[in-house]
Amino acid sequence: MKRYITILLIIFIILFLFSAYTIDETEQVVVTQFGKPVAIHREAGLYFRIPFIQQVHFFPKNILEWDGEPGQIPTKDKTFIWVDTFARWKIVDPLKFYETVNNEIGAQARLDDIIDSAVRNVISSYPLIETVRLTNRKLDTFEMVLGKELKVQLPQVKVGREGILNLIEKQAAPKLKAFGIQLVDVDIKRVNYVEQVRKAVYARMIAERKRIAEKLRSEGRGEARRIEGEMEKELKRIMSEAYEKSQEIKGKADAEAAQIYAEAYSKDPEFYSFLKSLKLYKKALNKKSVLILSTDSEIFKYLKGIKGK
Repeated sequence: MKRYITILLIIFIILFLFSAYTIDETEQVVVTQFGKPVAIHREAGLYFRIPFIQQVHFFPKNILEWDGEPGQIPTKDKTFIWVDTFARWKIVDPLKFYETVNNEIGAQARLDDIIDSAVRNVISSYPLIETVRLTNRKLDTFEMVLGKELKVQLPQVKVGREGILNLIEKQAAPKLKAFGIQLVDVDIKRVNYVEQVRKAVYARMIAERKRIAEKLRSEGRGEARRIEGEMEKELKRIMSEAYEKSQEIKGKADAEAAQIYAEAYSKDPEFYSFLKSLKLYKKALNKKSVLILSTDSEIFKYLKGIKGK
């Protein structure tokens, strides 16, 4: 008897273990019987099922990740770019989710198709500037070069990146709702030019910087020539004023000297004439001087009269 009771107890425990299951706060369950849904549980707790007849399918209630594959997309202005997007989603209708995609792998495939398609449709409908910029705020990068502001004319942003993302979400969300999926958020991880366009952009940027550098060098050379011209002009003005001043001083000195000579001559003309003649002798005659002059020459008038006096 005890043996039968033990066997029954073991069977009861086995049946209990196979029939009982728990759901935590991050899970929701769809119970199926012969492949058909018979119950849905979203609250955490302990639940029971008919062993071997009913199956329990667990689905997460928390937010899940979707990471798209980077793809090449042409914008409206015919610029090819690489776009890498990601999204966050969650299961809001487990029954519909089970009936349509069955599991997360199937859901990821649907997300790939629907979100990628929406991204391509929206981005290709707008110019590149709409995907890159949020607003029309003034650029604060590469605005100043050697103190001079670069005037960069950019197209006006009408939708902006945030608007592009909203449009993507509006296109994808209704389609995903049919699978019991709520699209929580879509965002762009990275935007870049394709390699050929990137090389062309870099070459254009280098050429633009070289043009700016050459312009600045040309302006610098012009400024240097202007400074040199002003310096030369100022130097000539200073030299002219100095020469004028020196000539003025020299003229005054010559006038004063002539006045002194005139005053000295007027006091004793004979003595003045004598001194001038001596200076002439000193300058004109030396040990090697040879002069052939008549004794009646005026230059020897004082020499002739020394002996007599």
